[in-house]
Amino acid sequence: MENLPFKKHSLLFAPMEGVTDGAYRLAVGRAFSEWDYFSTDFFRVPSVGNIYPEALNNHYGKRALENKKLYQKTSYQILTSARAQTKETVSIINDLGYHHLDLNLGCPSKKVNAHHGGAFLLSDLDALRVIIKEIRESFKGVFTAKIRVGYKDDLNFLNILKLLEDEGVEAITIHARTRDQLYQGIADWKYIKQAVKACNIPIIGNGDIWTVEDIVRIFDECDPYAVMLGRSALKTPWLATLFDQFKDNSHFLSEEFLLEERKQHLDTYFYELEKEFRIEGLKEEIILKRFKSFSRYIFDDFPDFETVRGRFLRSEKLEHFKDHLSNLIV
Repeated sequence: MENLPFKKHSLLFAPMEGVTDGAYRLAVGRAFSEWDYFSTDFFRVPSVGNIYPEALNNHYGKRALENKKLYQKTSYQILTSARAQTKETVSIINDLGYHHLDLNLGCPSKKVNAHHGGAFLLSDLDALRVIIKEIRESFKGVFTAKIRVGYKDDLNFLNILKLLEDEGVEAITIHARTRDQLYQGIADWKYIKQAVKACNIPIIGNGDIWTVEDIVRIFDECDPYAVMLGRSALKTPWLATLFDQFKDNSHFLSEEFLLEERKQHLDTYFYELEKEFRIEGLKEEIILKRFKSFSRYIFDDFPDFETVRGRFLRSEKLEHFKDHLSNLIV
């Protein structure tokens, strides 16, 4: 626990493909500084071809790399398979000086799993052990993993935990569903509680932690070292701010109050994102496309939210999106 770069009861912003690139992390980290930790979206380890240090740095984000404060609270996540060049890639990441490497063993994507990456490796413990050994031998910094409770079922859950701990993984994030469940139903936090009791390394809880009350409840019921927030962080990027302010008084958080907070924070959120995306040189049509991709959950708490969201998704220009936002938050 002493080696982890975040304290107990931290709130971690989950790695998400196509979301948590360098510009996004810079914007959210500046707008809502209460987040304790971030991660890159996963770098897909190639099976063939050369691996260049510049490509690894570019994936992290060069401007994000220059921000020392953000760097200290960011992990570098990779996704790999038995056929990929894991040892070579991790050795370069180590030589580049990154302090924290996270292995994605939870991605439920059909394409990723068809190539025997992500959560698929939870069904092949022999291949998984080889990969974990290679990473641990090649990386000197903090090494963590993010998993689901299994691939098709949970029969190997405890064996997976033991394998990871035995081979030197220093903390495990658990999304409390199998891969085949995708995001169906409700995440079963009993697995997080079970892992906390079974392991001698920190367990990070993940799955259906949507509100300040949920965060308080999972810490009380399951006692994870920290929690990681994914879809809820996309819905409420200022959730860490709310938790910091109201974790001891969550009964004050009425629907009316939270909606007013949402209106205020939405303006800050999209303003900071646009600022970073423009610095990165993104064209307005690309910024609009990204803004639309962030709109899946973020308007859910508004009355008639489907109509509200549809209005944003039909925006043909960035200025139209921003006009809708101005009208919404008045």
